[in-house]
Amino acid sequence: MTQNRFLTAEWRYLAMLNYEIDPAILLPYVPRGAELDTWNGRNFVSVVAFLFLKTRVLGAPIPFHQNFEEINLRFYVRRKSDDGWRRGVVFVKEIVPRWAIATVARVVYNENYVARRMRHQIDLDGETIAPNGSVGYSWRDGGSWHRVSAKTDGESQPLIAGSEEEFITEHYWGYAAQRDGGSVEYQVEHPRWRVWQTSEAAFDCDVKRVYGHQFVECLSAKPSSAFVADGSAIVVRKGVRL
Repeated sequence: MTQNRFLTAEWRYLAMLNYEIDPAILLPYVPRGAELDTWNGRNFVSVVAFLFLKTRVLGAPIPFHQNFEEINLRFYVRRKSDDGWRRGVVFVKEIVPRWAIATVARVVYNENYVARRMRHQIDLDGETIAPNGSVGYSWRDGGSWHRVSAKTDGESQPLIAGSEEEFITEHYWGYAAQRDGGSVEYQVEHPRWRVWQTSEAAFDCDVKRVYGHQFVECLSAKPSSAFVADGSAIVVRKGVRL
């Protein structure tokens, strides 16, 4: 299926902070054809920060745009298809450091990408996160630095079936509303990730400025969960209009 690959890369060292949210806040963002997905009757948004590495678009590396940070705010949906339920994510906003990346994502998928100055700091032991290591991702917006950070606790573990961590990570479709009221569905492929629990996690952000007043109460609360995933190689397939 190499012919319908849009993007290949590695997503690595993912800090994932997850917050319970009133579903009424999310309903205006749900693309046509999808519905909100829940875990134990609860709706979540996640702040996810990670490294994009070895990026290729349509098989070709883009000079100076292969390795970069991304921070996104996302929530969880599902869609009934002929082959059963497809569980996916919708992005409220995605932040990257390169305007070309943001422009391509907006044009191809109508995703809400913006370009900001960014930086990261990750405690590594070889190619993996060091024991009790920290990961931190920052971006500059409105004259201030905003930051997502987490500190791992113990060793990484495989996902537990039925856990909140499995729910957050095991969504393999993306959905994006289009300007004409339609929607696009695209598949994301990666193996199951190992995860670290965290002893510390923080989201220091002017939420109203960055994401809007409707997310202030939710994202100012303590996360329902926070963990770090090791990540892997990924494939993003070309989108299909629904």
